Amino acid sequence: MAMITKKPVKYFVVDAFTDSAFKGNQAAVCVLKEEHERDDAWLQSLAAEFNISETCFITPVTGFDARFSLRWFTPALEVDLCGHGTLASAHSIFSNGLVDSDKVEFVTRSGILTAKRVPENNKMKGGSFFIELDFPVIPTCEYNSINDISMFSKALNGATIVDVRRTTTNKIISEPFFNGTAKASSTDKIIVVLPSWESVIELQPKMDEISKCPGKLIIVTAAAPEGSDYDFCSRFFSPKLGVDEDPVCGSAHCSLAHYWSLKMSKCDFLAYSASRRSGSLKVHYNKENQRVLLIGKAVTVMKGFVLA
Repeated sequence: MAMITKKPVKYFVVDAFTDSAFKGNQAAVCVLKEEHERDDAWLQSLAAEFNISETCFITPVTGFDARFSLRWFTPALEVDLCGHGTLASAHSIFSNGLVDSDKVEFVTRSGILTAKRVPENNKMKGGSFFIELDFPVIPTCEYNSINDISMFSKALNGATIVDVRRTTTNKIISEPFFNGTAKASSTDKIIVVLPSWESVIELQPKMDEISKCPGKLIIVTAAAPEGSDYDFCSRFFSPKLGVDEDPVCGSAHCSLAHYWSLKMSKCDFLAYSASRRSGSLKVHYNKENQRVLLIGKAVTVMKGFVLA
């Protein structure tokens, strides 16, 4: 019996929210076409094989020049929203001439998201460029459990906590490109505010204790010191999602924008991700439309083909 050979899948590994290789947040971007028949188990297995914070799968949508379906997988599970994965996907599309437009749309479990190529210093195509992502805001609200706050402090190695906020997203999304209605599972983010920039950078969390805390993602943040070019810094811990520390979590800034806008009475921020790899992004909170614009760069560090 002749062995059926699967069509190779092209991929790119991209460092997002940075202009330097080996910084920012890694994402693998896999380009699927009609001849690539792969089930969800294969998608998850490949994400586990890459074993980086996010593996993205983009598929051109028939009948549209610049629209792709986009799915995001950590090494452990599929997620509803990923900022750095979306940036990496858009960068791969623009950098490799997969569209003729400077704007691309992604059909996702969080609705249709857009990404625009923004030339740096009005340079022509082909040079360095920013990418602007248009995401939904994720509002924050008070977190009132004293017992849980004590748990957070223990998980953060006894850190002094200034404030705790929470977010919850749980909605039904109907998209024809996903064969009907998809239910986006609850995505709870906990924002823990520390007293200083240094306390965030020097933090040594206990991952086993973070796994016991409420929420799927713990965002630790603090305001920047006076005179800094940045407005705030943050770190992101998500062992429940299969990633102990996410180097730069774009989607978390959809809630950080809301929180710091209330605290600082402003809507434009320069944010720093204080992980070992580090990263930075511009953030704009559009209060009227309840959207958050995330602006950053990306760098392709490798490309190849998946043969399995």
